[in-house]
Amino acid sequence: MTDGRIWTIPNLITIFRILLTPGFVIAYLDGNFLTAWGLFMVAGVSDGLDGFLARVMKQRSEFGAMIDPLADKILLVTSFICLSAQDYIPVWLTVLAVSRDLIIVGGLSLLKFYGVEVEKKIFPLWTSKITTALQLLVVFVVLTELAFRLDVDFVHPYLEIATAIFTFISGAIYIRRGMVMFEDEVE
Repeated sequence: MTDGRIWTIPNLITIFRILLTPGFVIAYLDGNFLTAWGLFMVAGVSDGLDGFLARVMKQRSEFGAMIDPLADKILLVTSFICLSAQDYIPVWLTVLAVSRDLIIVGGLSLLKFYGVEVEKKIFPLWTSKITTALQLLVVFVVLTELAFRLDVDFVHPYLEIATAIFTFISGAIYIRRGMVMFEDEVE
C-alpha cells in the first residue's frame, strides 16, 4: 500500500542518494577515484536500504515509487557519461543506456500528458532489474579498477555485451507496453 507522504525515512535516504551524485562527479573529475568509488558504493547500499526500510516500516509512498528509480537513473547516467568521456566505458554503450532512459521517461511523460495513469499501470520488469544491475556492475568494475589499480579488462567485453543486450531488450519491452497503453487510451 502506498500513500502520499513525502518526508519518510526511505524517501530522505533516496534524496540523500541523489545528492551524492555531484560529490561523485567532483571526486571523479578530480581523479580521486577511491572517493568516487566510495560514494558510488554508499549510493548502492542506500538504494537497497531505502527499499528495505520502506517495506519494513510500511512507509511506501507514491513519491518514493517515482523518486527511487529516478535517483538510480541520475547516478547511472552521470556515471556512464563521466566514464565514457574518458574512454573507460564505450561511448556506444553510454548512448544506448542514456537513450533507453530518455525514451522511457519521454514515453511516460507523453502517456501522462494524454491522461494515462501510468503510476498504476507501469511496474519494473525483470529485464529492467537485470539491466540496472548490469549497468551498476559496469560502473562498479571500472571504478574498482581505477580506485584500486586492478586490471580486469578481460571482463569488459562480456559485461558490455550483456549490458547492451538487456538494455536493448528492456527498452523494447517498455516501448511496446507504452504503445499498448497509448492505444488503449485512444480507443
